[in-house]
Amino acid sequence: MEYRDKLVLAPMVRVGTLPFRLLAAEYGADITYGEEIIDHKFLKCERVTNESLGTTDFLERGTDTVVFRTCPQERDRVVFQMGTSDAVRALKAAQLVCNDVAAIDINMGCPKSFSLSGGMGAALLSKPELIHDILTTLRRNLDTTVTCKIRLLNTRQDTVELARRIEKIGVPALAVHGRKVKDRPRDPAKWDEIADVVSALSIPVIANGDVFEYEDFKRIKDATGAASVMVARGAMWNASIFCPKGKTPWEDVKRECVRKSILWDNDLKSTKQTIKEMIMHYSCLEFPEGKGVNKCDTIADLAKLYGEEEYYNFVLSNRN
Repeated sequence: MEYRDKLVLAPMVRVGTLPFRLLAAEYGADITYGEEIIDHKFLKCERVTNESLGTTDFLERGTDTVVFRTCPQERDRVVFQMGTSDAVRALKAAQLVCNDVAAIDINMGCPKSFSLSGGMGAALLSKPELIHDILTTLRRNLDTTVTCKIRLLNTRQDTVELARRIEKIGVPALAVHGRKVKDRPRDPAKWDEIADVVSALSIPVIANGDVFEYEDFKRIKDATGAASVMVARGAMWNASIFCPKGKTPWEDVKRECVRKSILWDNDLKSTKQTIKEMIMHYSCLEFPEGKGVNKCDTIADLAKLYGEEEYYNFVLSNRN
């Protein structure tokens, strides 16, 4: 994996599934992270080749529930992000998927209570020895690229010191979200503190925070000196943010998202969540469209809502 001058799709729960990752890549994303998957959950999965879709599926053992789905088209750019608090468990989970993805990334930035209570995500920021144990164990035992994503600590010095310790482990890049654990999405990202990390390291830093237009990619690179830029909400609302020619109207992006979800047999819950995020940003869930999405019980219902019944039937008829 090359981490310089890249546009990166951030990991997003219930959004970063295969159809959305492929959509972002079509618009120009160079690296696409999947949604965070907890090691405990992944260890309950079995790897299955889906001949009908041409995908590799990781199914919850004994069920048809897809926990992670990938395909050859994204092999060289997809990053599997894992939530973990244990090196041995992380390695066992990574070994299941490492040959199907371009890189393994450890989530060290999630501030949600579920992650924190399990010692995962941002809880790792205060445990540098555990970070060292996890990353070192993965790097020693995998041929796949291993990275991590952090967020800012309470002081600039603490953030820089942790980043330096991570660099010494030998990771090829570090993603930094420019907010602290206590910060909310509405709080401005602290680009100047990301710049401190960039100045202190020699490896590429991927800057993340407050990228909402294509022009923001250059703005945050200029402000921080970062090698690459990661975007979350800006891409969730309109995946064409990666296109240098300008954004495609969100209604068109939304429809293409529906079509890709049909094509890759995406689960209904994730598909609805992605569409609803777009509607909440550009419109309102209380309008007829939003209510219609909420009422959909199947992907077929969603196809009908968006006038894609013919496409839905065509896709189904052509599946093996």
